[in-house]
Amino acid sequence: EAREPKKFLKCHFFNTFFYTKLVNLKTGYNYGAVRRWTSMKKLGYHLIDCDKIFIPIHMNIHWTLAVINIKDRKFQYLDSFKGREPKILDALARYFVDEVRDKSEVDIDVSQWRQEFVQDLPEQRNGFDCGMFMLKYIDFYSRGFDLCFTQEQMPYFRVRTAKEILQLRAE
Repeated sequence: EAREPKKFLKCHFFNTFFYTKLVNLKTGYNYGAVRRWTSMKKLGYHLIDCDKIFIPIHMNIHWTLAVINIKDRKFQYLDSFKGREPKILDALARYFVDEVRDKSEVDIDVSQWRQEFVQDLPEQRNGFDCGMFMLKYIDFYSRGFDLCFTQEQMPYFRVRTAKEILQLRAE
């Protein structure tokens, strides 16, 4: 990556707690709750310098993915059941404006950015693979790949992901 920086997308990956801190069910939108998550001291870069920012979303018992796609100037929502949640993308648009203003002291206008509810994606056909679909959406999108996998590959991806996690723990 360091030798060929133009070959790779520059991505930031929020953890699974980010969105629930940003948008609390009781208090609503709260930039202050996540403001310190992205300081230059912590990250070493500003989010505005990324191509894509990935936000895992957990709603009740279902995992989906939101992407702030800076490179293509759009907010994307990927749901393996093809659901649509415009409020999530609205909150992330507001977050991105607040974040850029706070960290880079720039007023960015995202009013012309598209909201895209991605429909051309691998679809879940059971009630338990949403988390793995979300992880594979991140995996493929962060590498600039098309989403070319199927429900049938989920058992393989699950085993491979478990092995990767165990290998990281061993190191």
